[in-house]
Amino acid sequence: MKIGIFDSGIGGLSVLHEAYHQLPDQEYIFYADTEHVPYGLKTPEQILGYTTEITQFLVDKGVDAIVVACNTATSVAIKELRKRFDLPILGMEPAVKPAVEGTEGKRVMVIATPVTIMEDKLKDLLHRVDEEHRVDLLAMPGLVEFAEREEFESQAVTDYVNSQFSSYDKDKYCALVLGCTHFNYFKPAYRQFFGDETLLIDGNQGTVRHLAEVLGLPISQDKDKKLDDNHNILCLRNTEYFFSGKEISDDETLNRLQRLHSRLEEVRNI
Repeated sequence: MKIGIFDSGIGGLSVLHEAYHQLPDQEYIFYADTEHVPYGLKTPEQILGYTTEITQFLVDKGVDAIVVACNTATSVAIKELRKRFDLPILGMEPAVKPAVEGTEGKRVMVIATPVTIMEDKLKDLLHRVDEEHRVDLLAMPGLVEFAEREEFESQAVTDYVNSQFSSYDKDKYCALVLGCTHFNYFKPAYRQFFGDETLLIDGNQGTVRHLAEVLGLPISQDKDKKLDDNHNILCLRNTEYFFSGKEISDDETLNRLQRLHSRLEEVRNI
């Protein structure tokens, strides 16, 4: 099957990367809307316009299903996209439910973009699953910009993360939920602040498992199927990449994609 995955930028690669591990035999089209990144600072009307155009692009490419690999776009546009297009469209949702259900007593922090935090979708989710009001929300839009620059472990990143968390008592938290696909690149920085005992939870594995269920696809048990002899992810096999409608074929950008997948492989199990 052919699966379309899109995001405002490179954050959605973390979902594609997880799909490589669980569903390595499928064909993929990855679309990064690099002309409009970040979505987290756009209006809902703008986001709906961008995502409608991208979804039509992917439908015209013959995809069997689409993953909106962007929490912000999901919160704003997913309902309307499902009304307009007749194919499975899956979205991203901060993994608050497993974080709350898997912990007792201590608090859970969700980091996301400002739009995700303000939208009703997340508020409704918290109303359903956070009966004890143990979840705190924190906007970290700066991480999207760091990710797009491939700046993952600089002193500036460390300073930004620490400053955003500084008003919170880290010892009160047992889980950190990554509510933006761009945030997966920075797991070492979170681990440095919170220590080894705090769970780092993102929605990628759950989203890909749900995709497999919807399409009736088996989850691969061959962990090395998408790795080359040097254990690097084979990110160019069975995948077309587009940046704001332009197909990627130049060596510089393809090498960048390989670097990003290597980073995601490095931090996947942190």
